[in-house]
Amino acid sequence: MRIQSLLALAIAGALLLPLSAQAGSWPAGKKGDYLDQCITAAAAQPGMTMTTAKKHCDCGASAIEKNFTTQEIEQLDSRTGVDAALVKRAQDAVRAACAPKK
Repeated sequence: MRIQSLLALAIAGALLLPLSAQAGSWPAGKKGDYLDQCITAAAAQPGMTMTTAKKHCDCGASAIEKNFTTQEIEQLDSRTGVDAALVKRAQDAVRAACAPKK
């Protein structure tokens, strides 16, 4: 599975955040939760090593922190559902920051 597809899967199952003009910080414990979920999903993909999964997920966490506010991170860590448009914006932000270099 390509990194972009893997990213979409990992992000959709983990913390999803909207694109914003202001950078925020992760709420306490949320970055670790995101990384755990992302690495688990990424490493389960055929041909993905733990090292590659960790690098990819670290990049995603950095992109999220750079592009989303703390309030947005908290809002979209909701267990009651996440707006599909916000999910797409988050996926796009991480994909743009973490796409493999050709």
